[in-house]
Amino acid sequence: MKIQAGNRKKKKIMNDAEMVNMNKQEGLSKAKIKMREEIKEIAESLKREEKKIVTCNGSFDLLHVGHVKFLQEAKDQGDILIVGLNSNDSIHKYKGADRPIIDEKYRLEGLAALECVDYIILMDEEEIAVPLINLVKPDVHANGEEYGENCVEAEAVKGFGGKLYLVKKFEGFSTTELVNKIVSLYVKQNK
Repeated sequence: MKIQAGNRKKKKIMNDAEMVNMNKQEGLSKAKIKMREEIKEIAESLKREEKKIVTCNGSFDLLHVGHVKFLQEAKDQGDILIVGLNSNDSIHKYKGADRPIIDEKYRLEGLAALECVDYIILMDEEEIAVPLINLVKPDVHANGEEYGENCVEAEAVKGFGGKLYLVKKFEGFSTTELVNKIVSLYVKQNK
């Protein structure tokens, strides 16, 4: 059974003006949402202040407790947590046309509301981790343990003298598992 998530028009990543406008209109937590040039300057400034920067990345579609625990543990590895968020187009490229479930604007807002997240950058590449690492040059890059020590990010982060930190998966919570459970419940209720 396939559930349609509504009309999915292909939308380009938000441009700088749209992001600035969203930040102005929608409250203080949105000030955490930055553009590439801003995040690069912020990272350079934080390094001069000898702050330990941690990065991580992902889709964070259907934000759940597994995501929150991952982000909290990532933040515990340093002073500042910068999150690279896959844009809608980026997710379409690697997860398929039916994803994401939640639009990038609302995924940005959800992450911005979390205390453990200091900054967020929306990225359009299919594989965003290495471009994020090259942009920020973090002291630590946090990744899911399931990707292992030899993940795509390892070489990039170690190339800047940083370290890779692997976060153990919080069992029972993944977007795919939640979607499957919702579909199963929906099917049972509508037999």
